[in-house]
Amino acid sequence: MRGLLAAGAALVVALSSGVAAHAASAAVGASSGYAAAFPNFKAPKPFGTTLQSDPKHDFTKGIHSRHDGILRGRITLIRGDVAEYQPIKWKKGTETEGYFVGPPEGDVMAYASPVAKDVVYLSAFGCGESEGGMTINRDTGLGDKRCSRSVLMKREGKPALITVYKGKIVQVQEIWTP
Repeated sequence: MRGLLAAGAALVVALSSGVAAHAASAAVGASSGYAAAFPNFKAPKPFGTTLQSDPKHDFTKGIHSRHDGILRGRITLIRGDVAEYQPIKWKKGTETEGYFVGPPEGDVMAYASPVAKDVVYLSAFGCGESEGGMTINRDTGLGDKRCSRSVLMKREGKPALITVYKGKIVQVQEIWTP
């Protein structure tokens, strides 16, 4: 009985301190089903055939963060806590199903954003050093194995849906390709 009363008192304290309100707002967002503290942006088609533009972005001001939203892209370089990334599109193949390509040679369409400390990283290849088997949602082809930030910081070049919010990368969800 004492344990039940103590749990009830703790719940009242948590509710009055706003913890429940914060948890509810943190649950908004991530289309992946993981709780996240960012809005639920509309995701592009994982295998879209056009490069996504960012009409508000001024590429003449050097490489900097993309505006809030989800980009079908690829992290090309990680330096410290900052990731450089670029948009990608699916190109149908003649001998294979296809592959992802970035902007044409010489195009300056690239971004750089800090990776959030609490980034949600959903891998399509597992969390191990040697990338294991598929860890995907078979309906979407998107990674569903949550891995640590340190694993993300060691991986470059994988196609992914990259979510940027308030100038930081808050979620990376890999797209599985054979």
